[in-house]
Amino acid sequence: MASYTENDDSSKSIVKMMEGYRNLIREVGEDPHREGLSKTPERAAKAMQFLTQGYDLDPAAVLRSAMFKEDYSEMVLVKDIEVYSMCEHHLLPFFGKAHIAYIPDGHIVGLSKIPRIVDIFARRLQVQERLTMEVLECIQDTLKPLGAAVVIEAQHMCMMMRGVEKQNSATTTSAFTGVFRSDSTRMEFLSLIEKRLH
Repeated sequence: MASYTENDDSSKSIVKMMEGYRNLIREVGEDPHREGLSKTPERAAKAMQFLTQGYDLDPAAVLRSAMFKEDYSEMVLVKDIEVYSMCEHHLLPFFGKAHIAYIPDGHIVGLSKIPRIVDIFARRLQVQERLTMEVLECIQDTLKPLGAAVVIEAQHMCMMMRGVEKQNSATTTSAFTGVFRSDSTRMEFLSLIEKRLH
């Protein structure tokens, strides 16, 4: 077992998770001490810590760190943002793409911060529906735009590997605020995310 500093909360958490994974390996009928599995508890614990690091980050603070006053008041769209998250029901991955737009009302945000907040919320135990709403609400509450829109398209390993075992199924969730609730603005957004401009 690797040694960790006892006064480090993160290290203590890793040690506890390692023991949990060691027990899990034992319970499925394997030997957690055999060569191929001896380091798996540590690797799995570190992977889980990485995959759930979003709990330790403040997405609103990330947006506020790169807000700029600007008169621009047309749609800003960042699409095809890669999403990787963990389904809270089965602890299996779901993955896909997010498309996010907002219409500024006096402030814009550095474009890299939008994918960053997606990552922060996705690096938690999630359901796709809540992930969609959390991203939307963070943008709306922090930037206070005229409106915001989020669409996430994802495939869920809990549907593909187990249960119904449907490998070609995909789930789409969407949420809108402000001017995106009007048919014309929402349709412009949906049309833009369907187009391939490059």
